[in-house]
Amino acid sequence: MDQEALRGRHLISCQEWAREEIDAALELSVELKRRYRQRIPHRLLLDQTVFMVFFEASTRTRNSIEAGITQLGGHAHDLTPDKMQLSHGESARDTASVLSRMGEAIACRNCFYNIGNRYLRELARWATIPVISMQDDVYHPLQALADLMTIREHFGDGALRGLKVGISWAHATSHAKPLSVPQSQILLFTRYGMEVTVAAPPEFPLQAEIVAQARANAAEHGGRLTFTDEMDAAFVDAQVVIPKNWGGFAHYDPWPVEIEAPEREVHLEAMQADLAKYRDWICDARRMGLAAKEVRYMHALPADRGREVTDEVIDGPQSIVYDEAENRLHTGKAVMALTMPGSITRSLTPGGGSS
Repeated sequence: MDQEALRGRHLISCQEWAREEIDAALELSVELKRRYRQRIPHRLLLDQTVFMVFFEASTRTRNSIEAGITQLGGHAHDLTPDKMQLSHGESARDTASVLSRMGEAIACRNCFYNIGNRYLRELARWATIPVISMQDDVYHPLQALADLMTIREHFGDGALRGLKVGISWAHATSHAKPLSVPQSQILLFTRYGMEVTVAAPPEFPLQAEIVAQARANAAEHGGRLTFTDEMDAAFVDAQVVIPKNWGGFAHYDPWPVEIEAPEREVHLEAMQADLAKYRDWICDARRMGLAAKEVRYMHALPADRGREVTDEVIDGPQSIVYDEAENRLHTGKAVMALTMPGSITRSLTPGGGSS
């Protein structure tokens, strides 16, 4: 496809990009990774600015976008509500309109339940520059793209159809993690014909509308999507396993931040009680032994060690979590290079430097 077709596009969800557009992003990610490894300059976005707006903490996302725009020849502004008038109630419309006059992209992370995705879409409604989701309460497109790139690296592009992937809820107490990672994975993986099994306790479902979309993707692209409430079932014969905690956001509505104490405490206590039921939902050597011989362990990080996964697994030879984390850099760069102003087709020549 013509890479110029993505110029100015928002990325809120991979579901809103065509397969050929996702393929173009992955192909460019591979090329940019090669150039990064070989220290070949690729300043495709010289003097351009991306505004990074973070409502939550971040390690991989913040650094992949900031390092990425630097390597592309541009600059990132690291913004949080306390550094902006957001803390004084400035609207998404005003923020988007002003930043659109000063730079070339807005990247935002807002994971507050029933708020984040709506906020990003409001930014996108008024922005005249690309809005890139760095995660919200529904989707995490940059993570899903990096996951797909990593799976392709280890299994080959031709092996994606029919690849058996186990996505499982896992016990954690560090914080209530959003639904956006597993939801983005089931949406994207099924579009590539993978056979995905999702294991989760009944108290921690994914959102029904996302599941319906993923089922439709599987039907259209020859994939498969099944659900189980037994963690072991996600591991049996799996070639990729992704055991990760996600919170009970869809189960508790309204979410506690939207209601007054002491009712809020009742909600939180209920979720903690549900968490306590499933302490044995951990990725360990026994469960890895249920999977295919070539199985690879993945996690978006940070992993809650000793609860979501044992050290033996995450630090073992089947773990590819650091490959996965590194690919956040390359896929993030590809999305910025394709959507922000400039010309990939003129600036990037195969096998050489940038002109």
